[in-house]
Amino acid sequence: MSTNIGKFDDIASGTAKRVMVDGVAVAVVRIEDEVFAIADKCSHADISLSDGMVWCDSKQIECIKHGSAFSLETGKPDTLPATQPVAVYRAEIVNGDVVVSSQGDKS
Repeated sequence: MSTNIGKFDDIASGTAKRVMVDGVAVAVVRIEDEVFAIADKCSHADISLSDGMVWCDSKQIECIKHGSAFSLETGKPDTLPATQPVAVYRAEIVNGDVVVSSQGDKS
C-alpha cells in the first residue's frame, strides 16, 4: 500500500519531514531532485531521525542524540554508536506528489 504524503516542492532540499505511513513514523528526505524514505527512529536510541542533519553529498541522515549517520539508500549505519540498520521505504514522485510505500525495505 502507498501513501501520498504531499507535494514534493513543499519539502526543501536538504531537509527531512516526519510523516505517518500506515501508523509508522517515516522520515521523508529530499536531496535536490531525489526523495528518500527511512524509518524515523534511530536504531541505537529512541530518537526521531527527521530532527537530525541531512548530509546531501553522502546521502545520509544523522541522529541528533549520538551522531550516528544512516544511509538514506540502505538504512545501514555508517558511523557508531548505531550498529543496526533502520528500515527504508520506496519513495517516488508521482505527478508532483511524494508517494511512500508502507512496506519496509525498498529492494
